[in-house]
Amino acid sequence: MYGIVNKAIQELIETQYGINTWEKVRNNARIEDEIFLSNQVYDDTVTFTLATSAAMVLSISLESFLIALGEYWILETGQRHYNHYMIAGGANLKEFLINLPHFHTRIKLIYNELRPPEFEISDIKENSLRIHYFSTRTGLTQFVVGLLYGVGKMFNQEIKVMVESVEQDGNIHDVFLINW
Repeated sequence: MYGIVNKAIQELIETQYGINTWEKVRNNARIEDEIFLSNQVYDDTVTFTLATSAAMVLSISLESFLIALGEYWILETGQRHYNHYMIAGGANLKEFLINLPHFHTRIKLIYNELRPPEFEISDIKENSLRIHYFSTRTGLTQFVVGLLYGVGKMFNQEIKVMVESVEQDGNIHDVFLINW
């Protein structure tokens, strides 16, 4: 994954729990890097090790940490680094979610080695829809849940996210039902 993800983990921990807690997370994870370069590709294990270490140091479940990271990603990292892409995604929650499959196409212009997930939208109704999430990476279901809650907060819209199915053989295909 790109370093910007690892930076988001660091920033989340430093802003909400302090620099000393970040140092505990980094040391516990045995990560020697003191800074992460946003445009540098790091092995996925670095990111997963940091997330696992953060959950352990914070005494929360990995799932809870990934949800918090997803929300942080939308509300902080996304707003700071991709604001023009976020604005272009839609004027309201429903429009943004419907346009979600196109988001990474624009981001790939910045990160040429990006291996993004793919999203498909189905069952669009007035106050709900389903998002199908495809990725070569496993273990990120709860991160996507956090992203979706973050999008709801971005539009000041209370939402409910239900994970309807998770498949974990090779490519994963998770299905999320979003109601608002």
